[in-house]
Amino acid sequence: MGHTTASERTRASLAPAASLTDVRSQRARMERMAVTPLGGGVYEVESQSGNVYSVDLPGGRCTCPDHTFRQVRCKHLRRVAMEVNEGLVPPPGEEAVACANCGGETFVEENAPGPHFCETCWLAPGEPVVDRETGDLLVVVRTTDRRADEVEISGIGVTVADYSTNEGYRADDAVVEAMYPVPAGLGPDDLKPHHLRRYSFPRGRLARRGEVTDDQSELADFAVVE
Repeated sequence: MGHTTASERTRASLAPAASLTDVRSQRARMERMAVTPLGGGVYEVESQSGNVYSVDLPGGRCTCPDHTFRQVRCKHLRRVAMEVNEGLVPPPGEEAVACANCGGETFVEENAPGPHFCETCWLAPGEPVVDRETGDLLVVVRTTDRRADEVEISGIGVTVADYSTNEGYRADDAVVEAMYPVPAGLGPDDLKPHHLRRYSFPRGRLARRGEVTDDQSELADFAVVE
């Protein structure tokens, strides 16, 4: 993933924090700086004066004169730590990437293979979800990196996006495969075809159980088929 240099970002201050009493911490928040993660726990900081310094957060080092010659925890080190703690930049070992579904920024491990999804868009295998159109309870098989307008529904000849009940959802939504849960205690002879079949949905059609108010489905009487 390409990195944005500090000179390409807008320098800004952070919101005041009444709990800070020492001068360097106050200056770290209030001065206009731009922090850019470079990977490996190193961050580039463009100060209010326009000078650019390199901060090694895990090593507690900065290339500014205040740290180099006075051996103090300078405002640049403090500013990077503040932005990491407040989720403005990724912590050491992680990088900022765009969610493959909504395009929003999310943090992942450096060099982790994609596709990457934010917490909102990602549905984990085995997670119970509700079909917004029918109220049915389903279990997620996997979240894919394919779009609803490029995945064809088997035997029907239309894409997931073109399916009649999916018209109100984004055509470029990520496709999620899900299946109906299997009632606990059923043997192979009791299973119905829809219990074992995987269905493809646009991500927006599936809601986590806490996101809907009219869900009357219960998981207690179901077992997930692996």
